[in-house]
Amino acid sequence: MAVLTHIREQYHLSLGSYGRPRMTMELKEAGLAVGERRVGRLMRLNGIKPVRTRKHKVTTDSHHRLGVAANWLDGDFVAAAPNQKWAGDITYIWGTVRNFVCGEA
Repeated sequence: MAVLTHIREQYHLSLGSYGRPRMTMELKEAGLAVGERRVGRLMRLNGIKPVRTRKHKVTTDSHHRLGVAANWLDGDFVAAAPNQKWAGDITYIWGTVRNFVCGEA
């Protein structure tokens, strides 16, 4: 039971952030001969779980004020024949190719 006492102590000292690998490292530094599986099993059986400290990072701005492109296809992506439905503006691509071929900057 000395191992469980040390686990609880290190858990509180780490503010609940130590999981099985770091907990095992701390116990080995304290001079206890333990393995990760034993530490993990003792933590699980006693309800000791690490707390995630990372916060969710928002990467999408759903409330932007930018314009939204018109929906010309309205979800109908099936064409009866080739070259009937296109998506995107290719003028930028052709302008870039022309500048590259002609040497214009």
